[in-house]
Amino acid sequence: MTRVDGVMFAAAQAGDPVALEQVLRELQPDIRRYARRQCHRTSSIEDVVQEALIVLYRRMGSVRDPLAVAGWVFRVVTRLCMLPVLGLIRGAEELTDRHEAAHFAQMPQDELRIDLVRALESLPAIYREVILLRDMEQLTISEVADRLSITREACKSRIHRGRALMREYLQADTPRGAGA
Repeated sequence: MTRVDGVMFAAAQAGDPVALEQVLRELQPDIRRYARRQCHRTSSIEDVVQEALIVLYRRMGSVRDPLAVAGWVFRVVTRLCMLPVLGLIRGAEELTDRHEAAHFAQMPQDELRIDLVRALESLPAIYREVILLRDMEQLTISEVADRLSITREACKSRIHRGRALMREYLQADTPRGAGA
């Protein structure tokens, strides 16, 4: 990974727009390379790169050490490539079941967003809250746990259960057997 200059990194964290732009520009090729390696759909690589740059831009102040940027960016890219919520927002590209993929792929993006919002609203508050913090705000497990005053284990459990409930909700309206 491109080594980020410590002085430039500190200036970017302090809010210097020129330094921030330079750091993001230097990291973009590495982010793209990570995305190519992690994402299975070539059409989503540019989306993941842009999302990762946005996350890095928003969360620059939370990175303590410029040497830790590589690992942090790699984790962000990996999560973005695997996020089922991102796949649904981008048109259900990550779904593996052919019938579900065909169903969601034929839906306009606005309808997909509405279904996603309804799925989130259907969750009990304890699951909705953790899903929004983790998947939408891109907080770490520790940050979510701290914000909610729960243990990391409880946080992981709620994320897993919340995602499973969303999947069940979204798959309930998916036609089965169409074309099977």
